[in-house]
Amino acid sequence: MSHAGNFPNNHCMHSTTTDTLIAAEAPALAQSPCSPDFVSECGRVRLYLADCRDVLPMHGGVDAIITDPPYGISFAAHPTAGGRKRGQKSETWDNDTPNDTVLSLPAMAPLCVIWGGNYYPLPCTRGWLIWRKPDAPPSMAHGELAWTNLDQNLRAIEWTIAATREKDGYGLHPTQKPVRVMSWTMEQVMVPHRGLVLDPFMGSGTTAIACIRTGRRFVGIEKDPAHYATAHERIQRELSQGDLFLDLPNG
Repeated sequence: MSHAGNFPNNHCMHSTTTDTLIAAEAPALAQSPCSPDFVSECGRVRLYLADCRDVLPMHGGVDAIITDPPYGISFAAHPTAGGRKRGQKSETWDNDTPNDTVLSLPAMAPLCVIWGGNYYPLPCTRGWLIWRKPDAPPSMAHGELAWTNLDQNLRAIEWTIAATREKDGYGLHPTQKPVRVMSWTMEQVMVPHRGLVLDPFMGSGTTAIACIRTGRRFVGIEKDPAHYATAHERIQRELSQGDLFLDLPNG
């Protein structure tokens, strides 16, 4: 259940008006019989500590799915030297690819972006996104690919791993993406302002942070309790700095 009571009472506490707020802002989510583990006071952030296979069938009507699922390359099982210094332990969740779940995602939203889509047998697309890492060490790929369901030209962003570490508290998750890369992702596929974004493989919550900073709503699902706790705390901290939605025009 929610850990909201452990955080400041500003923007992220459970509220008795939550169901009303969600019903007004996101009817499809309000109708879900699966209870979230956390709902922000503003009603625009929902988190589930659950296996996404149990939650996804209960959701519909999202504007976009933006996610970074396991690649099946066992990267998390072999932490880098830097990761070990930060206390990262060997994890097994990246040893396999959840093919059936990932392959079902494009049908669930008009906009769909799957980082690491090159590791999955997804339909052909020309709308690939690329994150180029100019400071990647020889042991790492110099870039990562995201599959999209859009018929558009390939786009690329260059963003250093060092910048990620400085700006985003890099090292919260073995395969953490930069917030800038995730916000850029939403720009490239034109997720609308106030749009509802679903991330069924939430990890440390980077997609959520990008949504909060760009005025979009968010639903996140994560089954690992430790990573969920990291995301929850990180999102709470971000929302405690102020609610961007209060400054956005209606519509």
